[in-house]
Amino acid sequence: MTDSASITPELIAAQTEASMEELGRRLDDDDYSTPFAALNDWHLLRAIAIHRPELARPYVHLVDQEPFDED
Repeated sequence: MTDSASITPELIAAQTEASMEELGRRLDDDDYSTPFAALNDWHLLRAIAIHRPELARPYVHLVDQEPFDED
């Protein structure tokens, strides 16, 4: 897990298929000690999906980008 404020271009560039598999597993299991830990992983996956979509492609289903219906 990483703090969403510490997501840097270097962190994104350092991701590998193995680290993405681990990130995807954590998000899929959704077994976090706090909601903030899950949110930090989600922010990292979202940043990777934007900047390195080839790595995030197998996990894009975990990035919920559906519009909210607040009514």
